[in-house]
Amino acid sequence: MTMEYTLVPLCEYAVTIRFADRIDERVNDVVHEVAARLEGARKEGIIEMVPAFSSLTVYYDPFVVGSAADVCAWLREHLKSSEPVVRPPARTVVIPVCYGGELGPDLAEVARFHGMTEDEVVALHAGGRYRVYMIGFSPGFAYLGGLSPRLATPRRRVPRTMVPAGSVGIAGAQTGVYPLATPGGWQLIGRTPVKLFDPHGEKPSLLSAGDIVQFRPIGREEFARWERER
Repeated sequence: MTMEYTLVPLCEYAVTIRFADRIDERVNDVVHEVAARLEGARKEGIIEMVPAFSSLTVYYDPFVVGSAADVCAWLREHLKSSEPVVRPPARTVVIPVCYGGELGPDLAEVARFHGMTEDEVVALHAGGRYRVYMIGFSPGFAYLGGLSPRLATPRRRVPRTMVPAGSVGIAGAQTGVYPLATPGGWQLIGRTPVKLFDPHGEKPSLLSAGDIVQFRPIGREEFARWERER
């Protein structure tokens, strides 16, 4: 690893490794490289490693591992290693989206904001390749990087009190999918019939940090068929 870092005790059972304070693919690559390195050296008492935009938080059992100082010493030992790390290839997840209409009520406004047609917005959005930088905000909510600068759109001035699950939105330079019905202020341009979070599933969240997401436009009939089959 060639990037500088800071170790920050988060609480009595977690330490955060902070590499930078910006959203950047190279920084995120380092986060996942370090996660893979530590996973390969995992010892008893290390519970979970949670990657974010530019940091990695390591959760541990203090009754097994010891104090934060002990964990930090273990982290420094492995962070200074120069041995190459083999990361598994990124998984690509294709998500069908029905754009516009009642399922994407802000599509027309996004198109007007950018001086485009609705079809141009859909083509540009669906033509992107998006990296899952982190999961947060609500269970299964993936923050996606890779949105075309031509689609960057401010959030709504007045957030909605309830956004339907599956809604695909834009906020600033990011896009994302609401896995659950929650309040939100993102510009809604479509909706997916795919369930992104199932608390009863073996893997509750469809998406994980490091995945690649591609959106596939579908019509209203196909959307309804997906919902019936689900």
